[in-house]
Amino acid sequence: MLSQAVQDYVKTIYKLQETGPVSTTEIAHELEVSGASVTGMLKRLSTMGLVDYNSYKGVTLTAAGEKIALEIIRFHRLLELYLKEMIGFPLDKVHEEACRLEHFISEEFVEKITSLLGDPKFDPHGHPIPSKDGKMDEYIDIPLSEVETDKDYFISRLADSDPKLLGYLEEMNLVPNVKVKVLNKAPFSGPITITVDGIEKMIGSEVAGKIFLRN
Repeated sequence: MLSQAVQDYVKTIYKLQETGPVSTTEIAHELEVSGASVTGMLKRLSTMGLVDYNSYKGVTLTAAGEKIALEIIRFHRLLELYLKEMIGFPLDKVHEEACRLEHFISEEFVEKITSLLGDPKFDPHGHPIPSKDGKMDEYIDIPLSEVETDKDYFISRLADSDPKLLGYLEEMNLVPNVKVKVLNKAPFSGPITITVDGIEKMIGSEVAGKIFLRN
C-alpha cells in the first residue's frame, strides 16, 4: 500500500508532465511544500521505480508510476461523480472531498460505485475517467473564448482548479452538456454575451477561457 504522500506526488506529476519533464519548483508550488521536501521525495520515488528524475532536467513518471497515477485519478473522478450525483454535493465541494477519500477506498468499493453510476466516462466537471485497465480517452474541445459566434455548442468540461469559479459556473448553469451559443465578443478582452439553453447571459473573457466546448 503506497503512502498518501507518494500517491499525491505521482498524481501531481502526471497532471504537470503534459508538456514535458516537471521541475521541482512546479511540484512544490502545486503541493504547497518546500523545494527540499520535493527533492527528497523525488529521490525516494526514483528508488521505487516510479519516476525518472534528473535534478537538472526535471522528472517524468515511469510506466509503473503512470499506472499508479491513472488509478488514483480514476478513484478520484469516480468519487467526485458519486458525491455529485448520489449525495448531492455542489461542484465546488466535490474535489476537496474526493481528495480526502481517494486514498482510503478499496478496489471493491470503486467497482461498486462504478456499477451504481452506470460505468461513467466523465467526472462531473467533464474530465474523462480512466478505465480500469489504465486507459485515458482524449477528446478535442475548445475554450468558449475562442469559438465562433452564432453557432451552437455543448459544454464538454470545466477547468476545475478554482472551487469559487466552479460554484459560480454551476450557479450560472454553465455545466457539462448544456447548450451554449456565443452572440457577441467585446474587443480588448471585454465581456462575452452568450445564451445558455436559450437564456442570454454575460461572462468575462477570463471565465470563458475556463469553459470548454464541443460541437
